[in-house]
Amino acid sequence: MKLRSPQLLQAFIGPEPDKKMSARQLARSVEVHPSFINHLTSGRSASCTPKVADRIAGALGVPTEVLFEARVSTTEQHNSKPNAAA
Repeated sequence: MKLRSPQLLQAFIGPEPDKKMSARQLARSVEVHPSFINHLTSGRSASCTPKVADRIAGALGVPTEVLFEARVSTTEQHNSKPNAAA
């Protein structure tokens, strides 16, 4: 799953009282290393497995689609194009 934007994820996490939780709390809740969350929020990483995306969204109390978009594989892209020879 591809993170829609690091800034969007940052809007949900941080030490500020209006945020849902800290990055470290999110990492513990999702069972990933804190540096993984840091990589997502800084833009150094932009994707994760669907399972981790669901856990992140669930911990933050939002639908997965708010934070992540499904990645379409190259094979799926080619198979979904109309066949010109048909």
